[in-house]
Amino acid sequence: MQLKRVVITGLGAITPLGNSVEEYWKNLVNGVSGAAPITRFNAEKFKTRFACEVKGFNPEDYFEKKEARKVDAFTQYGVAASTQAMKDSGLEAEGIDRNEIGVIWGSGIGGLDTFQTETFGFAKGDGTPRFNPFFIPKMIADICSGHISMRFGLRGPNFTTVSACASSTNALIDSFNYIRWGKAIAVVTGGSEAAINESGIGGFNACMAMSTRNESPQTASRPYDKERDGFVLGEGGVALILEDLDHALARGAKIYAEVIGGGMSADAHHITAPHPEGLGAKLVMERALKDAGLKPTDIDYINTHGTSTPLGDVAELKAIQKLFGDHAYKMNISSTKSMTGHLLGAAGAIEAMATVLAVQNDIIPPTINFANPDPDVDPKLNLTFNKAQKRVVNAAISNTFGFGGHNAAVVIKKYSK
Repeated sequence: MQLKRVVITGLGAITPLGNSVEEYWKNLVNGVSGAAPITRFNAEKFKTRFACEVKGFNPEDYFEKKEARKVDAFTQYGVAASTQAMKDSGLEAEGIDRNEIGVIWGSGIGGLDTFQTETFGFAKGDGTPRFNPFFIPKMIADICSGHISMRFGLRGPNFTTVSACASSTNALIDSFNYIRWGKAIAVVTGGSEAAINESGIGGFNACMAMSTRNESPQTASRPYDKERDGFVLGEGGVALILEDLDHALARGAKIYAEVIGGGMSADAHHITAPHPEGLGAKLVMERALKDAGLKPTDIDYINTHGTSTPLGDVAELKAIQKLFGDHAYKMNISSTKSMTGHLLGAAGAIEAMATVLAVQNDIIPPTINFANPDPDVDPKLNLTFNKAQKRVVNAAISNTFGFGGHNAAVVIKKYSK
């Protein structure tokens, strides 16, 4: 089979750093933190009282008021981002075969806020079951892809991947494969998550996974810093339009970059902790490079999973050093979670978008909040601390790793004919 080339022709973003691609990228390059005290509920009694919330989002910009009440926030974010991306791509135009355009989405949790609202309401009642008829359709993790397909009449492959924090990278890889195998001409892909509520904050606190730097939220996400104490929870939705190159060229589409490979692996080690030597992380990058037909020396930048957790940051860097050898010191590496926080199932999408824009613009977004060197982190690695750096980025990798040991990596390349 002659595999088709796959390019990115549209982007959309609802993020803690802004509700458009332009605003997100500007703040990312400028090293702006999206973290602040939680506004959604009274977090006074929680160990963590801050998060990277989406700010200034009005669902009625994308939904009728009545319709907005029928969908969870994670779906609102996903549909909004997809609406931006479809407009950006030009695929809304008449004459394009919507039977051949799919939606492959990623979410690790889905409608957690809906689940919490309905169960809290029942618990506070007299035991009489009074549930919203939209409870289940609002909550299920696959529903966002359904809403996106209905919004645009897209009848191609349609499903949602669930692999914790690797979910939307898995969705992107599946989209890439469906197009290069000739099973779709384009796919709306990405991910969304909205878990900033009592259940989300309380649950991750119970896991001892999140930072408790309540006195300084904006500096709490500090990957690779000796004083890091956990991730900062984020939320939002990001969409990417992947398209068959021939189809994109035939309609004169704008092309951001090309997707050339993807890899998947499992740590097979622990439900929440990474393998201490980064075995699964090394394996997933090896597979992504092999799929892309590249050598380690071809990579200019890695957008790491880099959650700001004591174990995870070091394990991933060990994997990079083992795989890339001396070339590890010639690449740029950065964690954009230092600014966006951790979007869970949408992390792969928001970081793939950062990687696409780094390739397109030849700018490496920084790892902010670094102040104290960690003796377990090699100081010779260029972790792009605190300030963006300019360099030619011909090829880059975006890594995502999830609870359960799920690993996924995608390779993005500068487009050339």
